[in-house]
Amino acid sequence: MSRPPLGIVAGMVFGIALLGFGMRASAAETGKPGAKPAAKKAAEPVTRVPSPTPMPPGKPGGTLNVMLREDLSQGFAIHETATISVVFPASPCFSNLVMFDPANPVESPDSIVPELAEKWSWQDNYRNLVMFLRRNVKWHDGQPFTSRDVKFTFDMVREAPEAQGKLRLNPRKDWYANVEAIEAADPYTVIFRLKRPQPSLLMMLASGYSPVYAAHVNPADYRTRCVGTGPFKLKEWRRGEFIEYVKNQDYFVKDRPYLDGLKYVVIVERGTRTAALQSGQLDIAMPGETTKTAAEQLKRAVPQLVVTPVATSVTDNIIMNEKKPPFDNVKLRLAVSYAIDRRALIKGVHQGGAVPAVAMMPKPYGVWGLLDRDFAAMPGYGRPADMKERAKKLMAEAGYGPGKPLRVEMVTRAIAVYVDMASFVINELKQVGIEATLRQVETAQWHPMAARGDYQIGANLTGLGVDDPDANFYENFACGSPRNYSFYCSEQVMKMIEQQSMELDPAKRLALVIATQKQLEQDAARPTLDQRLDYFTVWPHVKSMVPHHNIFNFGRMQNVWRDK
Repeated sequence: MSRPPLGIVAGMVFGIALLGFGMRASAAETGKPGAKPAAKKAAEPVTRVPSPTPMPPGKPGGTLNVMLREDLSQGFAIHETATISVVFPASPCFSNLVMFDPANPVESPDSIVPELAEKWSWQDNYRNLVMFLRRNVKWHDGQPFTSRDVKFTFDMVREAPEAQGKLRLNPRKDWYANVEAIEAADPYTVIFRLKRPQPSLLMMLASGYSPVYAAHVNPADYRTRCVGTGPFKLKEWRRGEFIEYVKNQDYFVKDRPYLDGLKYVVIVERGTRTAALQSGQLDIAMPGETTKTAAEQLKRAVPQLVVTPVATSVTDNIIMNEKKPPFDNVKLRLAVSYAIDRRALIKGVHQGGAVPAVAMMPKPYGVWGLLDRDFAAMPGYGRPADMKERAKKLMAEAGYGPGKPLRVEMVTRAIAVYVDMASFVINELKQVGIEATLRQVETAQWHPMAARGDYQIGANLTGLGVDDPDANFYENFACGSPRNYSFYCSEQVMKMIEQQSMELDPAKRLALVIATQKQLEQDAARPTLDQRLDYFTVWPHVKSMVPHHNIFNFGRMQNVWRDK
């Protein structure tokens, strides 16, 4: 069956969207438990025009100083990065097609709201996503924003043959593996055509990792400057010291942003960062950087500080290079996984500031994680002595034991939160006959090194840009993904990933996702140790900054204001 001309498609869809303006999606469409599968409504378009949760009006004026633990390793090139150290300080410059409601800490399909897209419509049983764009939006250099910019950006990220731009690093290429084509039907209408149904595409487009780039700017330029449509314009980036923004007077949201400017201050040493926050030199902590212990110390010293415990959507995990010895042997990978006592890590290193988890965030922070009762059967969650005996048995089967330890080099990023976890893991592995030395790697080299496979074993943190299985599974476990640092590849698991991705019934998809997570742990694909919590800290004069259960998705700063 041939496709109708694009102009007819755009006109038909636009008419449908107008009829549906202000409609609420049904339970099946929004993915609520107990809903009927959306497949039964294949002929009906699903049009959404949600509104963000109202926030109290703010006071205009003033600036805020924000903590940054290290300089921007890839500049403002969010599409080339896989670290909060870039996406958080770069976010005020950019806009997405859609975003997660800034006032809602729990992210879900129901919390997605418009940003550069005014509304959207799912067509053909979740095979076509039509986005209707805002008009009169300007890039920071004065050029108009159009559908050309959207097509340019996501053709580039998915590495389409017709892409007009190219990325040096492309961590999230596999997020868009199911996109068959992107069509700019007219200057303000974009159609994402999919190979099969995939409702989760919208979740990935809402991630802080999914800004729209300007088609008239060379993607490489984002490594040194930022031309966006966001609420703040880059004033100055003094490397190793600070990033300074000023208010975008042409921002497309009326009366936003409130602040005149933002300054992100680079402070590498952890104790110095905490002292700067405590003394008031900094107004806002960096997401993911305030441990439970640090928050308790800050509150004792300055009781008026506002501390909000949230999940981070970041896991501690172990990456092992399956391309070369010794970890091409699954018995050794499983030995590593069984050797590490997860609950001792949570209690000792994190002082209770983490929770048991496998690949996906558990409830109440997310919706796809395992239940508490499921962890007993997972490596590293049984009785510690039994787990280590299991590890020693696997080591012996692989030819190692007393008098013949396995000697390896463990790599980790040269950041305190990485080194703390790595040191604990090294001690655990020593108890089962694995002697590891630690090598710290700077952030700029870390991701390229891991992608090349220039390591044996690593103590890693993995942040998920969105709480959806597709984003996690395709990015971190799919065969050939640039972010699959372990080079794990299982035909069986790939089939499981594909099956859950196209399942429209929420309950059925959840069952498939749980089964996939269990299989990944049994394969020691990338053993997960815990889900980190953050104790996000601000001074009380910082208003309307609502931390989410995902550190990557609340950095736009358009609603934040200073009451001082």
